[in-house]
Amino acid sequence: MTELVEPLAPAASTQQSLSTAAARNLATTTKSVPQMQGKTSRWLLKLLPWVQADGGVYRVNRRLTYTVGDGRITFVTTGANVRVIPAELRELRYLRDYPDDTALETLADRFEQREYAAGEPLATLGDPADELILIAHGKTNKIGTGEYGETTVLATLADGAFFGEEALAGTAATWGYGVKAVTPVTALVLDRSALDELGRTIPSLRAHVDSVEAEVERIAGQANDHGEASIELASGHVGEPVLPGTFVDYETSPREYELSIAQTVLRVHSRVADLYNKPMDQTEQQLRLTIEALRERQEHELVNNPDFGLLHNADLDQRISTQSGPPTPDDLDNLLALVWKDPSFFLAHPRAIAAFGAECNRRGLYPGGIDFGGHKVPAWRGIPILPCNKIGVSATNTTAIMLMRTGAEDQGVIGLRQTGIPDEYEPGLNVRFMNIDDKAVISYLVSAYYSAAVLVPDALAILENVEIGREG
Repeated sequence: MTELVEPLAPAASTQQSLSTAAARNLATTTKSVPQMQGKTSRWLLKLLPWVQADGGVYRVNRRLTYTVGDGRITFVTTGANVRVIPAELRELRYLRDYPDDTALETLADRFEQREYAAGEPLATLGDPADELILIAHGKTNKIGTGEYGETTVLATLADGAFFGEEALAGTAATWGYGVKAVTPVTALVLDRSALDELGRTIPSLRAHVDSVEAEVERIAGQANDHGEASIELASGHVGEPVLPGTFVDYETSPREYELSIAQTVLRVHSRVADLYNKPMDQTEQQLRLTIEALRERQEHELVNNPDFGLLHNADLDQRISTQSGPPTPDDLDNLLALVWKDPSFFLAHPRAIAAFGAECNRRGLYPGGIDFGGHKVPAWRGIPILPCNKIGVSATNTTAIMLMRTGAEDQGVIGLRQTGIPDEYEPGLNVRFMNIDDKAVISYLVSAYYSAAVLVPDALAILENVEIGREG
């Protein structure tokens, strides 16, 4: 009887074929170019119309505008105590250009700090208007009476706003509106008796207030609704009346924007540039990623730079606060009411866009989206809402939303750059060879030149104090 013999199984450790690790030594792997997580869509850079700034400077000429002091006031805090910065009191209409710093110090010390709970009135319609009130922190609604006697919200006042400055001049006998706290509010209050006392002890203060009041009355009939010098016209007449003569006055000191700069020195070792250039050029990839970083910084500066950044250059009359905290459809409608002439797009942090979507869901609304340059993006009233992570989010989870009109022809927001510069690599950006040092390191100077300008105030509006972390 023949006994069947099973073949021996190969040992587990015996290799039967070439390993992939060894095979990779003879193969060229398929690889990507270097990736960069910090790269964003940079919608602002894509959509701003860029204007050539020859000479590195761009001047914005406007019609003459009468301004008698209108701004926001800054405070300092020590623990729970709040104090107005004395020089900031010049933001008040009647103290603009007042030169006496010592008197302003005395005036700042006379303010009394008050705390108001949500729903508590800071001023009541019809009561004596005998207080100047500065809002240091919190949000309030300015409330008036509508056409048919109903209560209506005239404006939302938040950090840095103020009201009652007529008390400085003594021109208002009673409040023509009410102001009610929406959130807990910290305010600094100066009553009329303290003002009268200071007027007696500091004669220059009283004289300055009186002179500004006279100036306000003088120019009251010389400006249109936008504060610009009026152009006298006649219309609807018959016969041969004497026509008014007029001229268009210009600002005598128009603002000039100098091109800003972002720069870096790119260093590449000559050995890397010589020997490791296949399948990708190492110098080209290093330069590509460096330029991406420069463009990201450029967009950040266009949004946040304290001199020309859009967040800092919106007119104070073009800034509003949210009505309740989170960004609602009502808030975006109010923003559209400020930039109603051909608005181009909203710009918001991605978390703000998500918060707006949540508010729409809460109301049973679906804002939908539009096709924008081949991209499907959310929109409101047909205006695209574009993401921009350069608009910051504060530690208290608040941010801002911008709405703008763009283009020089539409008197909008424009970008500034200069093309045709030496060694230009991209418009407004150049790459210049510097040297090769004694360690065989090649250096290139990479520079980007840019700025932005708001041609007229109503081209840009900002929704402030947008809460994006509130639970609903």
